[in-house]
Amino acid sequence: VMVGSGAAAQIDAFHLGAALLALVVAVALQVGVNYANDYSDGVRGTDADRVGPLRLTGSGAAQASQVKTAAFAAFGVGALAGLALVVITGHWWLVAVGVLSIAAAWYYTGGKNPYGYRGLGEVGVFVFFGLVAVLGTTYTQADQITVPAVLGAVAVGLLACAILMVNNIRDVPTDMLVGKRTLAVRLGEFRARRVYVLMIWLPLLLGLLCAFANGWAVIVLLLAFPAVLLTLPVIAGARGLLLVPVLAGTGMYELGFGLLLGIGLAI
Repeated sequence: VMVGSGAAAQIDAFHLGAALLALVVAVALQVGVNYANDYSDGVRGTDADRVGPLRLTGSGAAQASQVKTAAFAAFGVGALAGLALVVITGHWWLVAVGVLSIAAAWYYTGGKNPYGYRGLGEVGVFVFFGLVAVLGTTYTQADQITVPAVLGAVAVGLLACAILMVNNIRDVPTDMLVGKRTLAVRLGEFRARRVYVLMIWLPLLLGLLCAFANGWAVIVLLLAFPAVLLTLPVIAGARGLLLVPVLAGTGMYELGFGLLLGIGLAI
């Protein structure tokens, strides 16, 4: 949302109300997909032997029905905010995009044949938390898509995938046991770790390309040192609990990138 708003501001089209509604949509869907993932993995038994942070359903900390209700409540908040965004912008075709976004969030690990279990999780994350989130934010403010918005959308999508990738690298042993064929499982740990590194560093290059639109975009280079800190343990072969700080750090890295590129495009 920061990157998309920055791209809109770069052409003097920033709209605070639309940006805030887009933020509510993005956060609500992020919360919803995490609850949905917690519920679906829990009822399938995927979280029975989990290395990472506590899961509500799998640990028994909450009833599966409660977690499912929380997921759909979050989706409902996102839907209402999205509808409000459509009303103020007049782009009613975006309702279909919203429906697809919620469906993608649920069927990531839900339903009879979840695409997250077939190695397609990164595809969904890249499309909806990268392209749709960034370009949708820009379009609802500026009524157009710009080159910096596209570059930023690809970069953010890659970073969102990096979060999922390091999470799944950590879970490769347990995922293999329960038949969860994530991209990390399909690639194997060696290649998955190198793909993670690409997902961390390529966004910096894309951010630099945005400097052709606004020179201030070079401030994304402030993330070069954090990028080194994230990639070293992954390349060194850190496993299990040692990857939990890398997972958290990757999330903060994406947040930092969004803030820096958004500001760099806007000023």
